[in-house]
Amino acid sequence: MNWVRKRFDELTKEELYKILMVRVAVFVVEQNCPYPEVDGRDEDSLHIWLEQEEQMIAYCRIVPPHEGQVYHSIGRVLVTQGSRGEGYATEIMNRAIDFLKKDLEVDHIWLHGQEHLRNFYGSFGFEEVSEVYLEDDIPHVDMLMKI
Repeated sequence: MNWVRKRFDELTKEELYKILMVRVAVFVVEQNCPYPEVDGRDEDSLHIWLEQEEQMIAYCRIVPPHEGQVYHSIGRVLVTQGSRGEGYATEIMNRAIDFLKKDLEVDHIWLHGQEHLRNFYGSFGFEEVSEVYLEDDIPHVDMLMKI
């Protein structure tokens, strides 16, 4: 297994293709949620993923603040269907949080998560800062971690 962390300009075409494939597979196809997965934020983001036998099995991105936002955020957190239950989601979240704390020295981290995962995110220290709301017909909640 191999953990990878790259800025957009460091990604190969093949890596970007894999990233988009796994995100569409999980967030669009698996969740039956047609929405614009390519949102224009990948170019600004740091991409973190785990590869096993050249397959991307876990992924997230760190997005800098934009358009009036104050905090960096962790987003598009996923583990592919066949790799769930192995602790990869916890590991990728820890890697993203460590990077934000140690390398960027942020004092807060924002997260826009699906509501059914709020206890998972809460286990890292994220606290709910919004009511549950629908986005693309999926309940979400905004969460913030104070470091």
